[in-house]
Amino acid sequence: MRKLITVIAIALLSVSAAFAQKVTKYNQYGVAVESDVLDVEAQDGILVLESPKSGYKLWFDSRVQADGAVYFGAPEWADPIGAGTSIRRARFAVKAQIDKDWYGEFDMDLANGLVELKDAIVRYTGIPNLDLQVGNFKENFSIQRNTTSRYLQFIERPMVCSALAPSRHLGINAKYAKDWLWASAGLFAQKVAGIEEWELTADNNKDFGRNAGYSATAKVVFRPLYKMDNASLHIGGAVSYRTPKVTDDSYGCYRASARNSTNINRKKYLDTNNLPGFNHNLLYTLELAGHWNALRYETAYMATDVYFNADAADNVTKHFGGWYAQAGYLLFGGKQRYDAKGGKYTKVERGRDWGDVELCARYEFCDLNDGTVFGGSAEAYTLGLNYYINENVKMQLNYQFNNNDRYANGKDKLFVGLDADGNPTRDYTKVVTASGKAGVDYHMLSIRFEIDF
Repeated sequence: MRKLITVIAIALLSVSAAFAQKVTKYNQYGVAVESDVLDVEAQDGILVLESPKSGYKLWFDSRVQADGAVYFGAPEWADPIGAGTSIRRARFAVKAQIDKDWYGEFDMDLANGLVELKDAIVRYTGIPNLDLQVGNFKENFSIQRNTTSRYLQFIERPMVCSALAPSRHLGINAKYAKDWLWASAGLFAQKVAGIEEWELTADNNKDFGRNAGYSATAKVVFRPLYKMDNASLHIGGAVSYRTPKVTDDSYGCYRASARNSTNINRKKYLDTNNLPGFNHNLLYTLELAGHWNALRYETAYMATDVYFNADAADNVTKHFGGWYAQAGYLLFGGKQRYDAKGGKYTKVERGRDWGDVELCARYEFCDLNDGTVFGGSAEAYTLGLNYYINENVKMQLNYQFNNNDRYANGKDKLFVGLDADGNPTRDYTKVVTASGKAGVDYHMLSIRFEIDF
């Protein structure tokens, strides 16, 4: 019996030792891999998988924005503006910090049933205060453009930003951020978004052997109040040298256009049309922003000088630009927040358990008229009310008055006034009014329901 017990004990110890050894795991390709046990958490409503012992972290980043808008007060002779609704954004993103040195991100938009690539990023973070990244992402040019749509103070960005500020392009970029200094520089090629951009890129390559075009963009921001927790001051400037892209509507042409800070009204009153003989343009901006406790403010001037080839029909340099100023105040004890690493503003801190309310106001102006080009100019006055229900749900309400000039006829497609016979006309030279004014002025009321998860 004693011998039997000894044999059984030895057998059990052997089995226990075998199980105690690390089990080798293999991936789908038959290669041995290292494994790591992850903790699963909901961090402010965002699903996060994170290793307690390594630098690995993966999380999902989704967003739905449901919008509606009505328009009223336009002149009787103007083209009708239809009220409507829209899924403005239906975003799904997977983001991962693989270890302390490498980060990856994939982001797509399914709004209104259309698939579009947003961010696709490979980033190296192994150098303190410096990020090096390649892929498809926003150029670091405009604070308004680079602020995520989650945290915009108004439902849509200003007209001048839509018309001039670059968004996502395929490229490589270096960004430095520490204390009072934030700086970025990058080299970019064409857009990578949906089927339209890809077909234009492929056709220009196959049929004409054209280069994709490039842009060189640099930005510097000074932040003298970086030591303060309840305040910030952001003083920035950026410049971008841009050549024709194969994803433009017509290669070798320059075009700038914008809607009146609305997505549901699809009319682009401001539009230069395609300007042939485009050689390059120089885009630049100056911006000032800051916050103090519940108050946040932001203003920027943005402009571009467009240069043409010597043999162009109109080779005179054109200048387009505009500016905006906006501010918001949290009414119930909340605080604004500045993202020092990103050089932009981020999610507010709510002042009450039930949430907080932010009252906002904005003035904006955009001018696409210069020389022989009459793309139109417009100004808009907007009041906004944002209700932050919790960390993930927000409601926004905007009232806006839009004032377009007589040249804002959407590439000769939209009426801008009455002629001498009292008939609506799209030709600004034929407009005759008793007051001497022309252009479509109207009011807008829009609402957004948003959830981030």
